[in-house]
Amino acid sequence: MKILVMGAGAVGAYFGARLQAAGEEVVFCARGENLKALKERGLEVKSYLGDLELRVVATEEPREYAPYDLVLFCVKLYDTEQAADKLKGTLAPGGVIMTLQNGIEGEARLAEIFGKECMMAGNARVGVELVAPGKVVHSTTGTIEFGELDGRITQRAQAIAEVFERAGILGELTTDLRAKRWEKLMWNATFNTLTTLTRRRVGEVLADSQGRELARALMYEVQAVARADGVELSNERVEALFTHSIAKLSPLKTSTFQDLERGKRLEYDALTGAVLRVAKRHGVRVPITETVHTLIKLLDDGLRAASKPS
Repeated sequence: MKILVMGAGAVGAYFGARLQAAGEEVVFCARGENLKALKERGLEVKSYLGDLELRVVATEEPREYAPYDLVLFCVKLYDTEQAADKLKGTLAPGGVIMTLQNGIEGEARLAEIFGKECMMAGNARVGVELVAPGKVVHSTTGTIEFGELDGRITQRAQAIAEVFERAGILGELTTDLRAKRWEKLMWNATFNTLTTLTRRRVGEVLADSQGRELARALMYEVQAVARADGVELSNERVEALFTHSIAKLSPLKTSTFQDLERGKRLEYDALTGAVLRVAKRHGVRVPITETVHTLIKLLDDGLRAASKPS
């Protein structure tokens, strides 16, 4: 299978590396110093599951190596339209674009451009950090759960699942995609924001009793919004995710926290912003989410203003 990783940051680079190591033909789309490193030195992954050092094919222009059977769409949500423009005309017949983005809105935006028939959606369950151009550290998990937008189990989905399984990155081919996407949004809207605002890892937030209760309250606000939108996330499911975060995800430095450290634009509108938009549509009150959203917006605005030349 010929695969394009659209956005070879930490997440895209990790999954692309595993796929290439398993024998798939992979092209990495990147920019700037990361692109230069991938071209000159290749991709290095330090992982608790086994390290990889690969010579890779990397480009800034996906059309250079098109067509592709599968595109792993890993760019930040705010870069969706710009990245999509580069993808036009690059899919092979029957090719699929799979979103591996934060939030719940990316697949709909891409479907407007490419059509629903070209789309799948997925969740990246992985703890990774791009520690230097072309160098990724993988600390926890490392799988993809995905499915068709309409919940069917199709031949093409099964074929992709087989590829992911060979690469050791298959989490689940799911018929419960909306619930899976909301569950991840519940986690991201909680922990990406709190870790960024406090400059703490997940475990450091949860080790504090007030931090722990704030995180739980945020998760239950997102649960209420999901339910209003027709997605049932049980209390047991919320608590299981909370317990899993304490037991397995404490070392994580979230992607938004990593962006803060690098002085990059913060991806919060795809998280708390998405929750607020759906909450407003259904008339659900989410005061804690509103507060956290405002705080991280102010942080991002300040960082961007400080970075502008005077």
